[in-house]
Amino acid sequence: MATRRIVSARPVFGTQPLPLPLPQRAIKSRPYSSSSSISTVELAYDHHPPPKGGREPQDAPIIFMHGLFGSKKNNRSVSRVLARDLGRHVYTVDLRNHGDSPHAPEHTYPAMAADVSHFIRARNLQSPTLIGHSMGAKTAMTLALSSPSLVADLVSVDNAPVDAVLSGTFARYVEGMRRIEAAGVRAQSAADAILKEYEADPAIRGFLLANLYRPTHASSPERPHHRFRVPLDILGRSLGHLGDFPFKDPGAARFEGPALFVRGTKSTYVPDEVVPLIGQFFPRFRMVDVDAGHWLISEKPDDFLQAVIEFLSPKE
Repeated sequence: MATRRIVSARPVFGTQPLPLPLPQRAIKSRPYSSSSSISTVELAYDHHPPPKGGREPQDAPIIFMHGLFGSKKNNRSVSRVLARDLGRHVYTVDLRNHGDSPHAPEHTYPAMAADVSHFIRARNLQSPTLIGHSMGAKTAMTLALSSPSLVADLVSVDNAPVDAVLSGTFARYVEGMRRIEAAGVRAQSAADAILKEYEADPAIRGFLLANLYRPTHASSPERPHHRFRVPLDILGRSLGHLGDFPFKDPGAARFEGPALFVRGTKSTYVPDEVVPLIGQFFPRFRMVDVDAGHWLISEKPDDFLQAVIEFLSPKE
């Protein structure tokens, strides 16, 4: 396994992080407020139970949230290992506008956090652990800061509670996916050929093309065109603020439960400069570095699992 570096969990309060090594948008500071006007959606999910003799489904489950363009299928293998090794139920959810969950025009972190809050309350889940990657990490952090009594602890995978501008690659991905739909392709290979103009890495293309499906039309004798499960119009409009974080003032919101931040050393999402701010929002945090990029769960699943299992295992 790769060498991991553990960062102290007690940064000094009151310090301000230096700017991210990415272009930043000027964003007016505004407090987060949980709006009752947000319409929640019922999240699709997979349930990974522990072996016999484990906990009850409502007792300290783990809720796993994917990143942008992902789905509950992304984390299936590691979720099964967590259920087995920790003896806990794991729910992998499709966030709104992804996978099998409903589409909704509002795609913001408060809206996604409200959906997960509804998921927890509707099932009477007690003391859940939130694990999120990228977009899912900011959703988990938003929920923990807005409803701290609802969450026992959290794991943020390669993201931080800061405003940042998303890489332009995401806009290119949306453009390529729109071209695929407009071309009316009927084969995965044809879709891949188009997307290759926008992304050279075949692994990332495969990740994006996992959203393709062929609608079934019994009345049509021809094979229908491939389409994407994700609403490209909604997500395309939302890209401008998906780098934002809804909380601006650590003095107004803080999560006092344990928190683990797992970051990829080859990724730019969590630079050292933002570590003090992480400590202001999450004073009981630990950080583990993994020799990987932004997609560290798929790149180094064993290192990811070791870090999470150590963090969540009962302390003697």
